[in-house]
Amino acid sequence: MQKSPWFFFSRIAVSVFFAESFIMLSFLVLPKIPDIVETLLDATLLTLMITPSLYFFCYLPLSKEISKRAIIEKELRNSENYLKQRTQKLEQTMQQLQQAPKLLLAEKISGLGQVVAGVAHEINNPINFIYANLPHVREYGESLVDIIQLYQRIYPQVDNEIASSVAESDLDFTIQDLPKLLSSMQAGADRIRKIVLALRNFSRFDEAKVKAVNIHDGIDSTILLLQYRLKSKIGNSQIKIVKNYSKLPLVKCEPGQLNQVFMNIINNAIDVLQQENANVDISELENHVGIITISTQRVDQDWVQISIKDNGPGITEENRAHLFEPFFTTKPVGQGIGLGLSISYQIITHHHGGRLECVSQPGRGAEFIIQMPLSSLTSSLEDLDARTKEIVGL
Repeated sequence: MQKSPWFFFSRIAVSVFFAESFIMLSFLVLPKIPDIVETLLDATLLTLMITPSLYFFCYLPLSKEISKRAIIEKELRNSENYLKQRTQKLEQTMQQLQQAPKLLLAEKISGLGQVVAGVAHEINNPINFIYANLPHVREYGESLVDIIQLYQRIYPQVDNEIASSVAESDLDFTIQDLPKLLSSMQAGADRIRKIVLALRNFSRFDEAKVKAVNIHDGIDSTILLLQYRLKSKIGNSQIKIVKNYSKLPLVKCEPGQLNQVFMNIINNAIDVLQQENANVDISELENHVGIITISTQRVDQDWVQISIKDNGPGITEENRAHLFEPFFTTKPVGQGIGLGLSISYQIITHHHGGRLECVSQPGRGAEFIIQMPLSSLTSSLEDLDARTKEIVGL
C-alpha cells in the first residue's frame, strides 16, 4: 500500500522536534552533571555513615522490643487461655458444690423415708391388734358389768367379806368409769392409727416412685405430722389451718418428694408465725392468731394449683429475689441452713416440670403457689441418686 507524502512530512517534523528538544536538554544538563555527581556521592557517604547508627541505635532496640512484646503477648494469650480453663473448671466445681448439699440432703431424706416407713410398719401391727381387740374388750366388760348388776339385783344382801371387797374396789365408780376408759383407749388407738397412716403416706416408701395420687391426702398427712407445732404454747399462740380444697383429679407425681415440698413450705410458715409471736406482747398474744390457708384448684385441663398462704409479716422484694437460692435464709443462726425452699424448687420445677413462685408484700403475709402438670415428669429419683453418687465421689 502506497503511503501519502503527508505521512513522511509528519514523521520528519516529529523527528526534528525531538532532536531539538534533546539538544536543548543536553545543553541545560551537561553543565550541572558535576554537581549532580557530587550530590549523589555526598548522599551515598552520608547514608553509609548514618545507616550503622540507625541500625544499632534504632532498628536493633526496636527489633528486640518487638520480639519481647511478641513473647509477652504470647504468654498473655497462654495465661488468658489457662485462666479461662481454670475459670470454667471452678464454675463447674462451684455448681457441683452447690448441688452437693441438695443432693446429699435428698439422699438423707430418702433414707429417712425408709426409716419412717419401717417404723410406721412396726407400729402398725401392734396398734392394729389393740384397735381390733378393743371392741371385744368393750363387749366383754359390758357383759361382766351386766352380770354384776344382775347379781346385785337378785342378791342385794351379801356377806360382809364381799361387801368389804366391793367397798374397797369402789365397784360403782369402776362400772361408771369403764366405758369412759374404753372410749378413751379407742380414741387413742384411732389417733395412733391415723398418725401411722400419715407417716406411711408421707414417706410413700412402699409404693411406686411415680404414681397417680390424691394431692389432698399428702397435704393432710403433712398437717397431721406437724400438728404438735400448731398447738398453743408458752410464748406462742395457736396456729390455725384453713383448708379450701377443690375437687382435683389424681396427679401423677413422686408422692414422697411432693410431700417433702409441702412439709418444707408449711414448716417455714409455722416458723415465721412463731417468730412473729415472739415479738408480740403477751397481753395481745391471744388476739394474735396465726393462720395458714391452703387452697387447691384446677387451673385448666392439664394443670392443678396448690396455694399455701400465711398472715405473717411478709417478705421484702430483696429477700424474695433470693428465696430459692441454695443456703439463703432469713432465720437466725442455728435455725436453718437455707436448703428447704431450694430443694422444693428443684423438686417442683426440675423433677415434675411444674412451677413454684412466691407472692408477698411486707405486712401482707406470703403465698407460695405450686402449679403441677397432671402427668408430666421431667426426671426421676434414679437420676437424683446417680448425680448424688457422682458428687459424693468427687
